[in-house]
Amino acid sequence: MDAVSIIALSMGAAWASGINLYAAVFMLGYMGTTGHIVLPAELQVLSDPLVMTAAAVMYFVEFFADKVPGVDTGWDTLHTFIRIPAGAMLAASAVGDVSPAIELTAGLLGGGLAAATHATKAGSRLLINTSPEPFSNWSASITEDLLVIAGLWTALTHPVWFLAALLIFVVLMIWLLPRLWRLIKTVLQYIGNWLGRCKKPEKAENISTKTTEPLIVKSVTDETKR
Repeated sequence: MDAVSIIALSMGAAWASGINLYAAVFMLGYMGTTGHIVLPAELQVLSDPLVMTAAAVMYFVEFFADKVPGVDTGWDTLHTFIRIPAGAMLAASAVGDVSPAIELTAGLLGGGLAAATHATKAGSRLLINTSPEPFSNWSASITEDLLVIAGLWTALTHPVWFLAALLIFVVLMIWLLPRLWRLIKTVLQYIGNWLGRCKKPEKAENISTKTTEPLIVKSVTDETKR
């Protein structure tokens, strides 16, 4: 593989890991097994039937968990600790047998890219979940799965095109993430204010009950004395 193909494979694996790690692992293993690409020595373990089976099972679980509003947010939160380090590891392994400095550089870039794509996906899905209907959630999930498969295929077969598209994607992420974060904060503040308004009447009712109880007891006592 030439330098451009190696860079595309390294960054493509990291980018895809931030969206759907299990689909990325299975896709790379499948392409290596069928002979469509020659994986670097460090990534040839992905073609092992045991690894591919585990990736397929976890993808099957994620396929359904990722389409249930609320469950997908919990799944994304849990995978913050899985997708990012896995993306860094895949990116470092994809550069092959080179100097430790290059492997570390690839790992750092890959981890950062996986973190950015993961944050974009998780933040977008959190906003989508504010919609009561499930169809937007399903559409987003299926689109993400197809994007991972198409992106990795492009990275492996047309590396220059992929790197150009990845550059545009990174620019869009840099523009989108701050705005996405502000929208999420606004939604969370709105939910917090709504919950606060729901609790206030309950507190007022308790206070009113506590205030009237002594008056009732006093009235009954006075009536008894008479």
